[in-house]
Amino acid sequence: MNYNDKKFRPISNTENGETSNETLFHYKQVGNILTSEYAGGRIKHGHLIGLVDDSGIIEMRYHQVNDKNELMTGICISRPEILKNGKIRLLESWEWTSGDKSKGTSIIEEQ
Repeated sequence: MNYNDKKFRPISNTENGETSNETLFHYKQVGNILTSEYAGGRIKHGHLIGLVDDSGIIEMRYHQVNDKNELMTGICISRPEILKNGKIRLLESWEWTSGDKSKGTSIIEEQ
């Protein structure tokens, strides 16, 4: 699976997360290396970098500056599923490596 030049928006997130349907991710992929810049809602600016395996699962690290001017960092595993319309939905399990170090889940969908 190749995520290059695809845009994703969250459709759900646990309460301790910072992304919302106002956050837009723009993925770039070269080989198995995935990167993205993102912003919107409570996030002023963020970046992620990850590795994509043969089944499309992404293991990533992220950092972002939120609307409180806090630098937040975390890790995430994203598992893809293909929707009936051919778009990609990513089921995400994440954990903050800063702040309260809590865990959560989110779902993002290709725009």
